[in-house]
Amino acid sequence: MIEIEQQVWGATPEGEAIILYTMRNAKGAEVKVTNFGAAVVSILVPDREGRLADVALGYKHAQGYFRDGAASGKTVGRVANRIAFGRMTVDGKEYCLEVNNGVNHLHGGTDNFANRVWESRVETNRIAMVLVSPDGDQGYPGEMQVEAVFDFDDDNALEITYRAACDKTTVVNLTNHLYLNLSGENSGDILDHELRLNCSEVLEMNDKQIPTGRLLPVEGTPQDFRSFRPFREGIGSEFNHIGDFRGYDHPFVIEGWKKDILGEAGELRDARSGRCVTILTSQPSVMVYTGNWLSCGCPETKSGSRYIDHAGVAIECQNYPDAVNHENFPSPILNPGEIYCQKIVFRFGTF
Repeated sequence: MIEIEQQVWGATPEGEAIILYTMRNAKGAEVKVTNFGAAVVSILVPDREGRLADVALGYKHAQGYFRDGAASGKTVGRVANRIAFGRMTVDGKEYCLEVNNGVNHLHGGTDNFANRVWESRVETNRIAMVLVSPDGDQGYPGEMQVEAVFDFDDDNALEITYRAACDKTTVVNLTNHLYLNLSGENSGDILDHELRLNCSEVLEMNDKQIPTGRLLPVEGTPQDFRSFRPFREGIGSEFNHIGDFRGYDHPFVIEGWKKDILGEAGELRDARSGRCVTILTSQPSVMVYTGNWLSCGCPETKSGSRYIDHAGVAIECQNYPDAVNHENFPSPILNPGEIYCQKIVFRFGTF
């Protein structure tokens, strides 16, 4: 049985309460989430010796989460990742969205879901959060009702379920922007972590970090994670602009993906601690981002310092970036009467 505690963690400048929830299992492992940005702020799990450490990057104070550039542990949307030049056509109408990342629209805009207070409640052994996004919010059509549900169990599995419905045809692509360091959030970089992905293709990217529309085979490249390999050896490669992006920041195509079916995306492991995490999702791709800009203005961390570049890796389960502008990509369109429902599972263990 999961124990849940809740406390007031702070307040927004407008006086809205920021609530911190702690879900603790029978083994003493715990996950903390907050209603600001529907964010995961802490994951305490054991290493191979049974010693607990926090493996989720995050900040010392609730205020650190206000408009943080890294979106650490937060729910991003309406549309995670980039939309080229902030332009899209939905139901025959062209929309111009905020350009907030170079020439692109990123993560739903400056005032995206990661920077909102969600309504939250305890539902027996889970935490449910709800947000209403009005018609025209950040330039998107339709009023959208969004729900994020967080479950944690005695097998140290964190499950996040996203649901959404809208009264007009719109686009949606929700994910969680959790950064992991399996040695502990204050233990340096993740370049020697090893990743295995069930992905034989990666999206080709242009120099503006937008997919060209082509899928590249990963075989024989620095993006071949079909067997465990560390990030360090490929972090500066010229292949697919890895070096240009200061590290990995690429969407990988999940092998055998089927719509609305939960499948395994891959596994991250850390030889130093013996911790590992298996990632499952119902989404068609996984964005691997090695925290290439974490040193650029992150707030004070939980351990009282500042994160360096590559201090954590975000393995973001989501639809392809810029999918609204590519007919050959899985569709991000949500029509009235339809329910968007996607799951992400982080199953922690040791090896």
